[in-house]
Amino acid sequence: MLDRSEVGKRGYLNEDYRLFHPKDTRALKLGYHYHEFDKLVFLLRGRTSYTIEGKRYLLRPMDVLLVSRNLIHLPVIDGSEPYDRMVLWVRREFLARYSTPEADLATCFDLTARGGFPMSRPGGDDRLRYGGYFAVREGADKDGGFAAGVLADTCVLRLLVALNRDVLADSGRGEAGSYRFDPKMEEVTHYIRDHLAEDLTIDHLSRAFFLSRYYLMHRFKEVYGCTVHQYIRQKRLQKAAEDIRRGVPVLKAAEEAGFGDYSVFLRAFREAYGRSPREWK
Repeated sequence: MLDRSEVGKRGYLNEDYRLFHPKDTRALKLGYHYHEFDKLVFLLRGRTSYTIEGKRYLLRPMDVLLVSRNLIHLPVIDGSEPYDRMVLWVRREFLARYSTPEADLATCFDLTARGGFPMSRPGGDDRLRYGGYFAVREGADKDGGFAAGVLADTCVLRLLVALNRDVLADSGRGEAGSYRFDPKMEEVTHYIRDHLAEDLTIDHLSRAFFLSRYYLMHRFKEVYGCTVHQYIRQKRLQKAAEDIRRGVPVLKAAEEAGFGDYSVFLRAFREAYGRSPREWK
């Protein structure tokens, strides 16, 4: 089982999407985690930051944050004032259903996952526009009247179209002072993700980046909230799971993700996903 220092999966989404409006009046203590779906956070009130794959983003009220699936992240909430936000979880299957070859609704999440800026800071009219989408969508749940489901889906789709347009227009540039990161540790994680099939040891990484073993292990844990080994294992499991879902044979998926021992892979996969690789879809 994962201990408190390890990265765990949080939340299950069986429907197309789910909207939450949580309000907390005290600081929350959450561990580093990831989701198998995409997440959107619209901050209404409060002081919070999100660390996503080692980068810390400082949110202001009315900011919109995009967290792509499988990205390891941690919200840090300041309990000095209420933390009020709208949260949308959305499955890739829903995004694909309403996408076209010219307009992929997952673009906003994919761009941020590849290093683009994951935050939108809308101005006056745009704030009202985003707030309106959420308000109407939330009201559709309570309404229950004629075509309430159609209205709800329409609001979510309009929100996603607006976000994609904003992300594409912004070209991935973030406002100065709105995020912080460690460039060297980011280089390390990029290398890990590009070389999962190789023998990624602490000794190999410390030599490749001219860092001492001690500094690498302690600084990585400080920035990412997990050990280098835990990060590598999680990324390998995520790659294998994605490949299996695309139809890659299980054994080949395990090998290409860097698992040299199939029995180790099976145990780790069951622990992470609650089912065997052959049951995974």
